[in-house]
Amino acid sequence: MTTSQNNPFLEVCNHLKKSAAKLNLNESITKKLLLPDNIRNETLKVRTENGLEELDAYRIQYNNARGPYKGGIRFHPAADESEVTALAATMSVKCAVVNIPFGGAKGGVILDPKQYSEKDLENISRAYVQSFLPYLGVDVDIPAPDVYTTPQIMAWMLDEFEKATGASAPAFITGKPIALGGSLGRDTATAQGSVYVLDEYLKLTKQNTGTLRVAIQGFGNAGATVAKLLAAKGMLIISVADSQSTITNEQGLDVIALEKHKQTGKTLKEFKSTNEEDIHGDPESVLYSECDVLIPAALDSVITGENAHKITTKVILELANNPVSGAAEVLLIEKGIDVLPDVLVNAGGVVVSYYEWVQNRQQWYWDEETVKARLEAKMCKAFDEVLAKKESSMSYRDAAYELGVERLATAIKLRGNF
Repeated sequence: MTTSQNNPFLEVCNHLKKSAAKLNLNESITKKLLLPDNIRNETLKVRTENGLEELDAYRIQYNNARGPYKGGIRFHPAADESEVTALAATMSVKCAVVNIPFGGAKGGVILDPKQYSEKDLENISRAYVQSFLPYLGVDVDIPAPDVYTTPQIMAWMLDEFEKATGASAPAFITGKPIALGGSLGRDTATAQGSVYVLDEYLKLTKQNTGTLRVAIQGFGNAGATVAKLLAAKGMLIISVADSQSTITNEQGLDVIALEKHKQTGKTLKEFKSTNEEDIHGDPESVLYSECDVLIPAALDSVITGENAHKITTKVILELANNPVSGAAEVLLIEKGIDVLPDVLVNAGGVVVSYYEWVQNRQQWYWDEETVKARLEAKMCKAFDEVLAKKESSMSYRDAAYELGVERLATAIKLRGNF
């Protein structure tokens, strides 16, 4: 039997159903919210250093009632239909929560990118665009980076799209290199947006930023960036982890040194510390750190009903997508732990992707200060709007989903396409 515990899409559907019931939505609109518009599945036939390979690939176009489909493409062994559909549904809600005129989509190729050369990854990227070409476009479906995809991969995809269409189309894809029309501030936007949300939460709960201890699971771009941003605000980063190990120092880690190490392609397990107080542990131990703020910044479903009782933090900032299961959240709330949800917290990436798309279309580019100021205003307003929805008995996730689902339902009803 498939349960929400092993089917991430069912987890998201549970949140959607709960919001639909709270909003008294009719059966037709609720059904529209629970079903993706299009499930695109193609087999990429790619010549790699291993020979001719066939790779399973997806583009799930979930809902475009509020605007063209928008969402990243991930290269990952677990990027199957359920995971990608869950992420596409989440993106639909996320864009509505921060009130940008996009719908939700997500893409994936099932592979381990660490097993492929750079040329292989280029061939795979181009094959993805060719396979899904009829369904992509500036006003149709706009991809972006996600797990294990990069600005360089976006550049290859843009080049392939423009070759196929015979026209310049920088707004076709976001998260591009600056030289190809990428936006200043996009590389740090996901982490920066989460910091703005955390700032608003800390003001609300009257907590002193300088005394807080932080643990971060996932030390890729988003995790490393949020570590630097929070350390700069005076917070103590006491524990960070990648897929191989956790490094902990109760007096605070040197996050700059750790980031430089990771940028060489090495794991945290290979980090040779000059500080004898740095302690290595297994990768899951970061979740159980004695901290004030726990930031899951890796993959989904890392905090479940089975391990939630070990969590001791005061607040969880969901920088990853769907990292806390529904069963876990119930237990965490009972323990007095607030969970700030992904559909609000990590929306900074898609907000600045929207800004990039706008700049590409207008051919009018903003400086980084303008991007950050607009991102801060957007994230703070979204937090306030979620808070306005939150009743005393509601979680932050329930409030955020209610806000997003209400906006989606309004657009669906106005269009009458249900």
